[in-house]
Amino acid sequence: MEYKTESRGEVLVAIMNNLLDFAIARDKHWYRIPVRSAERLLKDRWPPRWLAFYQTKHFGREAHAVNYYASVLEIRQVFRWQLFPEEPHNEKSEKRYYQLLLSPLERLPRPILSRRFRLIVFIPTTWGKFASAVEINDLYDESPLEDRLWAELKRYEIVAERQHFVETKDRWYTLDFAVFCDQGKIDVETDGDTWHADPARISLDNQRDNDLTWLGWSVLRFNGQQVRESAVEYCIPTIMETSNRLGGIVTESIMPRTFDPDDPSGPRQMT
Repeated sequence: MEYKTESRGEVLVAIMNNLLDFAIARDKHWYRIPVRSAERLLKDRWPPRWLAFYQTKHFGREAHAVNYYASVLEIRQVFRWQLFPEEPHNEKSEKRYYQLLLSPLERLPRPILSRRFRLIVFIPTTWGKFASAVEINDLYDESPLEDRLWAELKRYEIVAERQHFVETKDRWYTLDFAVFCDQGKIDVETDGDTWHADPARISLDNQRDNDLTWLGWSVLRFNGQQVRESAVEYCIPTIMETSNRLGGIVTESIMPRTFDPDDPSGPRQMT
């Protein structure tokens, strides 16, 4: 792929969960996004210059991966009845959508895979991350702190999922990083200095941590200074020690993987 200028949200990875919508994108060159969803979830990451598709289980060999993308030529706001005039008129007919008019679909040189066949909604990202991504987690563009820790997690082969959704009681939470172990799960949070310096966040974070603990998650929080200055000396060994206590990280191999926190760069140990 040719390199293009870079800005936040210029590429939008959207879910493609049925064959009809894919046929529309491929043959009629448009895709629809509910206006309410775009305003609620994308905010300052709108509008995109390119649109890519994460295909779900309905797509056989192409499932659970990003295989196709296209340029966004124009965006219109329309009603559903304008998109599907053959449908019977009902309450859904008045639903508002953004109709993204697209260039012909292009196939990626290699698919961007999902390790855990995960759930996504939208992933706004940069062209640079999209062009270099190997797996879905490489696409996320939430904060420099997350990117810093993600780079170290990959370097030390600590398998994690970014922006992982968890439902607990009557709430949904989005975890910065989810690490799945043989005998438990770890939520790793990178607490930005400005956001979490707000006293109003303390009670919300406490409730969140308690809810996740009730579901069996071990919560680790690292502040900005720890991530920026001590990611290798402190953050990575702490994650390793916690994962070892929980029986090792579940990987694609038969046995969970454990580590030596005193020598993060040393050989990985099998349980």
